[in-house]
Amino acid sequence: MYETAAARATARWPFAESREADWLRELIADDGLTGFMPPASPDAAWVLHSMYEHELGPNDMSFGDFQRAVLSGEHDVIPGLDPADVLDGVPGELPGPRWHRLRWTELARRIGDPVVPEGRFPCHTSFPTIRSGSWPATIQAPSEGHLARADWSRLIDVLTAHSPLGADTPCLAYYSPLLRADGDYENPRIRTGALADAEVLYDHPEEDHWSPSNLWSRDRSWIVCTDYDLWATKVAGPVQLVEALLDDGEIEAVRLPWAT
Repeated sequence: MYETAAARATARWPFAESREADWLRELIADDGLTGFMPPASPDAAWVLHSMYEHELGPNDMSFGDFQRAVLSGEHDVIPGLDPADVLDGVPGELPGPRWHRLRWTELARRIGDPVVPEGRFPCHTSFPTIRSGSWPATIQAPSEGHLARADWSRLIDVLTAHSPLGADTPCLAYYSPLLRADGDYENPRIRTGALADAEVLYDHPEEDHWSPSNLWSRDRSWIVCTDYDLWATKVAGPVQLVEALLDDGEIEAVRLPWAT
């Protein structure tokens, strides 16, 4: 019988017992409402969520002004910029064929801001030069609370290369109640599966968001946390894994000494 994608995802990542997250709750003395943020163990890096820029490049019109102009019936507000790409885009997905990845380092250099302000987490307060208004219409801001699809896929590749059991590494995935529509704050939702199948979690039919709040190897050698309120994902684990993320040509990652 033909197996649907939904059935395949459910079979590969069945529910695990909620007690599987007890060690995280004890480790960080927190309930994990927005995700369990681990300390460096022994090292950590932050994967900065991808942002995308239209090939037209920098533009002074903000997203808000662009949206109001389109809704008022103005045509060709920014010549060459498709309103559907801007207004209907899905955070974490490439908006359209005329868009490309814009690295945090490039934007920071362009506007004179630090990549991540010292003492802060990567979030909506990053890039203070443009924070007070809204983002330019030609830039899609980083996704909040979940990795971009391309980042998630590449992160799985790097984790696989630096796990002793490779693709066969048994893992657990935790979903914050804030990512769920059922409003159940009492029973943690945890799934178990192999690292080889982790990509299907991004589109799991029984979950209400994208990448999970936490993913960790059953031997606890590494743990990934995407906090609900942040624009970056923390990866805690061996130094070799962290160095691989920092040196990777696709992922953009940084060490944040004040947030390890």
